[in-house]
Amino acid sequence: MSEEHHSTEQDLKRHRMEKLARIRARGDEPFKYTFTRSSGIGAARAAFEAAEGACADPAEAKIPATLAGRMVSFRDHGKSAFADIRDESGRIQVYFNAKTLGDEAFAALADLDLGDFIGASGEVHRTRKGEITLFAASYELLTKSMRALPEKYHGLTDVETRYRQRYLDLVANPEVLDTFRKRVQLISAMRSWLTERGFLEVETPMLHPIPGGATARPFITHHNTYDSELYLRIAPELYLKRCIVGGFEKVFEINRNFRNEGVDTRHNPEFTMMELYEAYQDYMGLMDETEELFVAVIEAVTGGTKFPYQGDVIDATRPWKRIKLFDAIREYAGIDLESTRDRDEAAALAKKAGVEVDPAMGYGKIVDEVMSARVVPHFTQPTFLYDYPIEISPLAKKKRGNPALTERFQAFIGKLEMCNAFSELNDPIDQRERFMDQLKQRERGDEEAQHLDEDFITALEAGMPPTAGLGIGIDRLAMLLTDSASIREVILFPLLRPL
Repeated sequence: MSEEHHSTEQDLKRHRMEKLARIRARGDEPFKYTFTRSSGIGAARAAFEAAEGACADPAEAKIPATLAGRMVSFRDHGKSAFADIRDESGRIQVYFNAKTLGDEAFAALADLDLGDFIGASGEVHRTRKGEITLFAASYELLTKSMRALPEKYHGLTDVETRYRQRYLDLVANPEVLDTFRKRVQLISAMRSWLTERGFLEVETPMLHPIPGGATARPFITHHNTYDSELYLRIAPELYLKRCIVGGFEKVFEINRNFRNEGVDTRHNPEFTMMELYEAYQDYMGLMDETEELFVAVIEAVTGGTKFPYQGDVIDATRPWKRIKLFDAIREYAGIDLESTRDRDEAAALAKKAGVEVDPAMGYGKIVDEVMSARVVPHFTQPTFLYDYPIEISPLAKKKRGNPALTERFQAFIGKLEMCNAFSELNDPIDQRERFMDQLKQRERGDEEAQHLDEDFITALEAGMPPTAGLGIGIDRLAMLLTDSASIREVILFPLLRPL
């Protein structure tokens, strides 16, 4: 069973090829088609412990079981051997004995390797050392692993390899499996919360004739039959609002978005969002609902409202802190950007606060840059920031009583932006003017400014009721709830630079 003397990957593979040939020479199929288990390993362990608890003499407790999994350890003791096998639900020790199996079957254990999938039938009880063990009456090889797994004690630690070969990462590091289980759990909890409150899950296109719904650079592709350029979705917003125009009152979509932007610990060009729209609602009402939704998801995944994130303890107990954007800038950056709309004055104030701005940035972008650099780092605990300048909110309604602002909010937890929301702009005349201003920003060099979408304006002209919309970044929420420092830790197969 040991492969320690095979020093190179080629030697290891050749060694396994030799075993494969011996297995086939015996007439055995090393890549089986199917195998019937009595249960998963976790369920078998639980069933045995229940039987043990019900038994007058716990030492006599045993249950029959047929289990399967990947072999992750093997210990040879001459006429007996122990292996550990692992499936999605857990791990169990398997005991092999030459007298029980027969000499031929026992000798064939020598052709197994770590990483192989095996199935075994027998009885589950405890060894003298107290370990729950499957005493095998029979076993079979289900799949031969042709490559060695990462070393037992050091695992797979190289970050680049972990992301490129996630399958090995999942095998070598069980805690990674748990991370992705929690990701699934949070999506399920979010979907349940929404559907229980009457939101209808819909699907909208991923190929768009015009990129829209967010300020971002798109990926471009080509449709051969129509001989036209199309854009991978940067946001589903404009299509979901068309649903509201059409008569739906509560819709949501858990969607994949694609943005041709830089890669860092918080951004991946392909990412997942949940976006919802609710008719007859505004941003303040939606803020209450957002808080409730987040707490429900947090409780479902962590079991409470307090959890660790990167050395801090987050307390999501309601109510959350709420602060106006410009008040936050005054408090944390020490400058007043609300008193001016002049671009150059804003740039000078930003510089005073220690924030360098690009010459192509307009007033709104400068505000956003100061917020990101000087305000957000203070938001470890859940905080709503609201009332954003109109220049960076082209799809939000103007704030009642102050048309220089919009009815928009974002939530931050653990210094991460968690969501973006606003009272949706439903005035087609105002919307056209906002789009035209975005076009001017594009002409000044802002490649992320939005395009003019005539069909969307036509939809608004048909009439959209008062509506509030919300987008939540699933990946960042997964980072938060799994205590992950990088977005790549919570995306199974993140985009990487080609080798």
